[in-house]
Amino acid sequence: MAKTAGTSGTVIIKKYANRRLYNTETSSYITLDHLAQMTRDGRDFKVVDAKSEDDITHSVLTQIIMEEENRGQTMLPVSFLRQLISLYGDSMQSMVPQYLEASMEAFRRNQSQFRQAMEGAFGGGPFAEIAKRNMEMMEAAAQAFRPGAVPGASGAKPAPTPAPAATGGDDLAALKAQLAAMQDKIDKMGQ
Repeated sequence: MAKTAGTSGTVIIKKYANRRLYNTETSSYITLDHLAQMTRDGRDFKVVDAKSEDDITHSVLTQIIMEEENRGQTMLPVSFLRQLISLYGDSMQSMVPQYLEASMEAFRRNQSQFRQAMEGAFGGGPFAEIAKRNMEMMEAAAQAFRPGAVPGASGAKPAPTPAPAATGGDDLAALKAQLAAMQDKIDKMGQ
C-alpha cells in the first residue's frame, strides 16, 4: 500500500544502503532522473533513509543538481558557487536560505508576469496571430533544448516545415520564397 505523509500528498521515497530509491506511492524502484522529473512536475516528495528514517531530501536534491551540472546543463556559474561556499560559517549563513528562496520565488513570478504581459500585449490587433506563432515557436525551441525533451511535448504546435528540395541551392531558393511570401502578408496586414 502506498505510504504518503498525511493528506499533503507528499510522496515518501526510501533510500536503501545499496543506493536504490523506492517510491512508496508506486511501489517501484526509481532513479534520480525520476525524482528530477517529479520536481519539474511539481510533485512533493520526501526522501528518507530506509534504515534510520532520517530525512535526507536535501542531500538527494543536491545530488540531482550535481548530476545535471555534470551532464553539461550548467546553471550555476563558478563565481556563484564560490560565493555560496564562502558564506558557509559566515555570520550571514543563516540568512542565505531565505534570501535564495525569496529570489527564486521572485524569478518565478517575473517569468509568469512576462508571459502574461506578452499574451496581453499581442492579444488583439493585426499582429496578434504573428506574435502568437512567434511565442509558440520560441517555447518549442526552449523546450527542445531542455534535457530529456520530447519533441511536441510542450503542447506548442510545431512550425511548418518546407518540403525537402533536391539540392542545397533549391533549399535556399525555397526559403527565400517563403520569406518573401511572409513579408508580403505582413505588409498587407499593416495597411
